[in-house]
Amino acid sequence: MELADDQGLRAVSMRAIAERMGVTPMALYAHVDGKEGLLDELHGRVLGELPVLDRDLPWDEQLRAGARAVRASIRSHPGASLLIFERPAMGQTAIRVVEELYRVMLAAGVPAHDVARRERLFSTWLLGFAVSEGGGRFSPGRLSTRERRATAGGAALPVHEGLAEWLDRPVDWDAEFEADLEDMIALIRGAR
Repeated sequence: MELADDQGLRAVSMRAIAERMGVTPMALYAHVDGKEGLLDELHGRVLGELPVLDRDLPWDEQLRAGARAVRASIRSHPGASLLIFERPAMGQTAIRVVEELYRVMLAAGVPAHDVARRERLFSTWLLGFAVSEGGGRFSPGRLSTRERRATAGGAALPVHEGLAEWLDRPVDWDAEFEADLEDMIALIRGAR
């Protein structure tokens, strides 16, 4: 995990892990099935840090707590964040997380035939937000929003120009996350 956190996911290889552990790359094959197995293990470790949801809480509070935990985990492991978004839910830990989300969806009153779709919708939003944040997509970059518009020429972007008053304001990503989370909960609540 430390290698991915320090140098990014591209740096993760059997050779690099073996070097960090002071063993030969071949010694790792007794524990993982090549690089794909290594990535599966890393995926499971990130998900394994997530707390079990408190079943005594109402379903929407469980969803809020789980979403905040996922966001925090991805923030603390930005190098592995893309891995969470790219890999399917495989392995015991990943399946446990999906199982918990299915349970919460049912507790919310989502019809059984719609549970998997609603879980995918929620998970895709959550992971997309958290990975975008962790990967730097939400950072200001080298240019302000006004400067970025200027590179395309104001006349070429009439909608942007019309929204400039709001686009040029700083974004409170914590507040946006919470507002988006409430929108997702309202959407799930409406699925009954």
